[in-house]
Amino acid sequence: MKARGILHSGLSGALARLGHTDGVVVADCGLPVPPGPDVIDLAFSFGVPSLAQVLDGLLGEIVVEAATVATEVDTANPACAALFDERVPGARRVSHEEFKRLVAGAKLVVRTGEATPYANVLLRCGVPF
Repeated sequence: MKARGILHSGLSGALARLGHTDGVVVADCGLPVPPGPDVIDLAFSFGVPSLAQVLDGLLGEIVVEAATVATEVDTANPACAALFDERVPGARRVSHEEFKRLVAGAKLVVRTGEATPYANVLLRCGVPF
């Protein structure tokens, strides 16, 4: 048994298979996910687990070289925008419609119980060297 980190076997395995430039979307419970990416659904109930909890767990496990969020988060969900600015500084902003198109190219989508608007982030995997 793992001593620390992400214990969810499906998520842990999916993270281990990621490579440089692969995309990982941390999504609220309402983001439409097109066919293509693998989906790990962690949503238990509205707000559980939160996007912040899942994002922090993922950032402890993977190297992130870039991030993308929807521009609309800045006005519709300032608390979430501040979270993104703190956890993934310099995240690129695109329209929500463009963000949804980018989801199709992601390797993995991790669905949370987050139930606030535009609480989604696309992480691009980096390398640890």
